[in-house]
Amino acid sequence: MRRRTPPPPSPLPQRDGVDPVRVRLPGQGVWATVGEHLVERLSGAGPGVVERMLDAGLVVDADGRPVAADTAYVPGLYVWFHRELPAEVPVPFPVEVVHHDEHIVVADKPHFLATTPRGSHITETALARLRRDLGIPTLSAAHRLDRLTAGLVLFTVRPEERGAYQTLFRDRRVHKEYEAVAPYDPRLGLPRTVRSRIVKERGVLTAYEVEGEPNAVTRIEAAEHRADGTALYRLTPATGQTHQLRVHMNALGLPILGDPLYPAPLPAVPAGDFRRPLQLLARTLEFTDPVTGTAHRFTSGRRLAAWTSYDDWAGQ
Repeated sequence: MRRRTPPPPSPLPQRDGVDPVRVRLPGQGVWATVGEHLVERLSGAGPGVVERMLDAGLVVDADGRPVAADTAYVPGLYVWFHRELPAEVPVPFPVEVVHHDEHIVVADKPHFLATTPRGSHITETALARLRRDLGIPTLSAAHRLDRLTAGLVLFTVRPEERGAYQTLFRDRRVHKEYEAVAPYDPRLGLPRTVRSRIVKERGVLTAYEVEGEPNAVTRIEAAEHRADGTALYRLTPATGQTHQLRVHMNALGLPILGDPLYPAPLPAVPAGDFRRPLQLLARTLEFTDPVTGTAHRFTSGRRLAAWTSYDDWAGQ
């Protein structure tokens, strides 16, 4: 099997903890120049944006030299540039570092902060913040939490070791426990293990269950319950499907408090509205380090507001 040649290193430094965009020109095409291809490929950037970047010398090759719009098209050529990023509303909650060594960083992410740059969340992400704050441009995420979920996330320091830590999650060798606040139903037989097949389609906000071989497994138990009809649940996923915990809780008739998607999508809130966060927390992360052999167990220091002070959470 032919081994794929890795791309050359970026000639541009990160900006605000965000990597430059790398584009590889396709092996086949009808474009005469690099400019023609980029204008077509990046048409979503807006009228004239790509042309202005080329004219300003902001698109460079592997040696850091500006690529002119009329540069002849070369199949397989790599070019780099920084996107012009729109202003983002700052998420007014800190990312706490739980553990930091030469191999990994374990961070305690707040609600509303995305794990990695994606969509409209670029600089206001846990990864970009940690790269800036810790001065580690090579930092990468080994897995992700939903933007609305708080709790523990594992990041890797050395690019050559990232695959080993990602494999832990792929092979289900990481023990994860979550906490959630949701309605209490004494008629449900808990604890129980929920197994189902979850599908998440690109471009569709919600995931849903379908018939078929289960691909999502969650153990659900009520840790405590109160007279006000709420309970604190301990959720232990054996798999990692998108929105798995939220879908499984909702299927039991226990939608997690503050969930804007389940049981039904709510109208989008304005940017900067940080009220009533989703009451889901990645509490525990436990694994054997694949590089050092150390047995790790990390615990989030955060608390779910609807459990510690429901009136304050509900009245925000």
